[in-house]
Amino acid sequence: MENQTTCVHEQVRETGTKEVDDFRNYVDSERQDKVEQTYTAQHTYQTVEFGKKMRDRHLQFKRCEMTVWDMGHYLDDIVDNSDPDTEASQLMHALQTAESCRKEFPGEEYDWFHVVAFIHDFGKILLVDDEELNMEAEPQWAVVGDIFPTGCKFSDKIVFGEKSFVNNPDTTDPRYNTKLGIYTENCGLDNVQMAWGHDEYIYQFAKKYSTLPEKALSMLRYHSFYPWHTEGEYMYLCNDKDLEMLEHVKAFNQFDLYSKGLPIVDIAKVGDYYKAKLEKYFGKEPLWW
Repeated sequence: MENQTTCVHEQVRETGTKEVDDFRNYVDSERQDKVEQTYTAQHTYQTVEFGKKMRDRHLQFKRCEMTVWDMGHYLDDIVDNSDPDTEASQLMHALQTAESCRKEFPGEEYDWFHVVAFIHDFGKILLVDDEELNMEAEPQWAVVGDIFPTGCKFSDKIVFGEKSFVNNPDTTDPRYNTKLGIYTENCGLDNVQMAWGHDEYIYQFAKKYSTLPEKALSMLRYHSFYPWHTEGEYMYLCNDKDLEMLEHVKAFNQFDLYSKGLPIVDIAKVGDYYKAKLEKYFGKEPLWW
């Protein structure tokens, strides 16, 4: 797969009824008001201190106990308010992404890639309110949307641009508002605190519980880091490992984005395959989320 993943992001363009240029429309989509409100809040409140607080709160994994397969069904009612391209549930998006990936990369040797495609948004469990399980939801802006580094200057290539951060207190903090901020040149993304959200959550979950390879974990951690993998920003923070992982993240991104225009997937026809693969990499027992 090494050779394939370095070029697949230039090849995959199966978009169903939508044209490529119609995706990621943040100007006048049918969901514009909801999307813009979500990003305005995200860019106001995602600070260094907020990110530390969320990591302390959620990475103890004491939210609920459930198998990974059951989590997919549990998230069937969750819709992402930051996404201008779809109102599909997270389960349907998981199936569309995974089936699109499996079509391009069939075969047992790529089954880890299919698993990544299926679970990549399962961190959106943070959006769930469930009295019975004693779970309280975080607001959408604290879970969804494109991510970006905190602790240094916000890039104008982030959705809605630098001006959308005008009310974020880190923009006036001299520790955080310079190009490098609290970081050093080529320090590596492992040493950068990204905006808190579902990416970091599912990455940490998979790192803790799964046998997925490192490139799979990078796909999970950075799949919403559009300023990096699509716009080429923040390269001055990257080391050689990040540049290698970037090719894998780009490969995954095409399935995540363009599958949103594809037909609905019948889980009855493909469910047994994904259940078996999830059990291969995460085991059969319930896990703490």
